[in-house]
Amino acid sequence: MKKLLQTIVCAALCGTMALCAAACGGAEDKLTVYAPDGAPALALAGLIAGEEGSEDFDVHIVDATTIQTYVAGEAPAADFCILPVNAAGKFLGTGAVYQMLGTVTNGNLYFLKTASKELPDLTAENIADVLPGKTLGVIQYENVPGLTLRVVLEDKEIPYQTVESVDDAAADKLNILPCTPQLVAPSTKCDYYLCPEPAATSKIGATQGALALAGSLQTLYGGEEGYPQAALVAKKSVIGENAEALGKVLAYMGGAADYLKTAEASTLNALLESKREAGMAAAFTEAQLNQTVVANCSVRFTPAAACKSAVVAFLMRFKAVNPNGTELPDDAFFYAG
Repeated sequence: MKKLLQTIVCAALCGTMALCAAACGGAEDKLTVYAPDGAPALALAGLIAGEEGSEDFDVHIVDATTIQTYVAGEAPAADFCILPVNAAGKFLGTGAVYQMLGTVTNGNLYFLKTASKELPDLTAENIADVLPGKTLGVIQYENVPGLTLRVVLEDKEIPYQTVESVDDAAADKLNILPCTPQLVAPSTKCDYYLCPEPAATSKIGATQGALALAGSLQTLYGGEEGYPQAALVAKKSVIGENAEALGKVLAYMGGAADYLKTAEASTLNALLESKREAGMAAAFTEAQLNQTVVANCSVRFTPAAACKSAVVAFLMRFKAVNPNGTELPDDAFFYAG
């Protein structure tokens, strides 16, 4: 009897261990997908919705300031990752570990103006005449927003300087005031401001129209196509060994823009919240996930083979205004499938 009980207990323990091993194996078999919160995370909404209950992908929406850590090191955490195209070129551009599958966002930076000053909207035709002598508050001047602005200013041959106060403005050049989102307000007294969605639309509403939409940086850069802002990369090992998963991700990315056109704000909010890093402040509130803001985030997937020349051209111009901001990627970085 004692031997029989021992046999039963042993069998039960072995069964439990087998189940645990299977569960752990399932978790380990999931492919990880990382994206910074904001417009890049919106690009994953269709994938998150389509894969609910699936064991294929483990999606993480993380703080934008940490996204590069998930593709770094000898054993990087991300199988798939969305990150700024300049960072992708700088850290992954050799194509040794990751390849770029395509671009997923195409610019979400907008100009606002102080409505009481009766200023014109900014267009490619008038910007060189309008901006000299004006003040422009810029969020993240030393990062992608400010650097992309400088690409446009250099292209239009508009002289500019940074100032600590609107009182320091020169009459013969654009006066840029690097600022925080909180300073995008009438009390700061700038003529214009540059900030990303959803902040741009939120500022218009919060100021009851004292700040008004005045143009799009992406239109000034590249017309309707904008500029290649965020890239989707994948580990070369995944590309080579898991064609089914690669095909799924590419299909979801290809349908991302159409999915966002019809998704309800409550649905998008729930999808993003379910994958957002614990304790992290959300980039969007549910109220901000309206169709205007979502459209302004310029989510549109372009395969690497189709956007390679645009990406290289953008990074060349980016590097010209900040030599340390990126590197020009090798041909091997661009997925050709």
